Amino acid sequence: MTDNLKKNINLIKKKLSSFECNPKYSFFFKILICALVFIPFNFAMASPEFEAIKILPTKEGGQSYTVTLQILALMTSFTFLPAFLMMMTSFARIVIVLSFMRQALGTMQTPSNQIIVALSLFLTMFIMGPVFDRIHSDAIQPYLDEKITFPQAFEKAAIPMRSYMLKQTRESDIALFLRVSGRNKPINTPDEIPFTILIPAYSISELKTAFQIGFLIFIPFLVIDLVVASTLMAMGMMMLSPMMISLPFKLMLFVMIDGWSLIIGTLTSSFYLGP
Repeated sequence: MTDNLKKNINLIKKKLSSFECNPKYSFFFKILICALVFIPFNFAMASPEFEAIKILPTKEGGQSYTVTLQILALMTSFTFLPAFLMMMTSFARIVIVLSFMRQALGTMQTPSNQIIVALSLFLTMFIMGPVFDRIHSDAIQPYLDEKITFPQAFEKAAIPMRSYMLKQTRESDIALFLRVSGRNKPINTPDEIPFTILIPAYSISELKTAFQIGFLIFIPFLVIDLVVASTLMAMGMMMLSPMMISLPFKLMLFVMIDGWSLIIGTLTSSFYLGP
């Protein structure tokens, strides 16, 4: 252990001497190098029974990780939450459709991006509620009660997510990614589709559906723009912006038909969440 300590000290001296030419940052570099050198040394000096990195075999032949490693894995998984929210839930379809609606109305930044994202988040919570409830009852709660292990909880949580995504994904998109991946192993049941294939296929299907709904939203407002532009052209008012004249008519139409209820109702019903 003395030889290792001497090697660490010599390494520190050598590294510190290389930063003497940078007096502005040398102090911070010295602290960083000391930490990087001594942290592995401290782990080497620690007891082999150190609980933070212990992996124990289970009765079923698997492996059980300490709580510290489980917390580390959980905190690391939090970095994937934005991608999970956008690509594995109903959020992408909702936010794209609402953005199309704003462009069709021609109201520029009204409603603002913050309002659209907030509304999309709450609608996502409403639509994904049954899925999240099932994940909580089948995976999270048994894991908190120490009835199942962390890997088992992860597998049980994947079942309702897979079921939801399969209901919203087109078979043609799944076939596309299966063909591109060059997968030789045949797939007999939908449950055998790996998430590496299902997630991109689901994302593409969501984008297709969102653009289809956006196209249907654009049609009535496009008709109003064409009528107003033709009227202004016939009256010789070519210098007057058709957008400025058509905006009140589009807002009036949107309010009279209760547009918010129609769009939100159609959007939420477009997700098939049946058994």
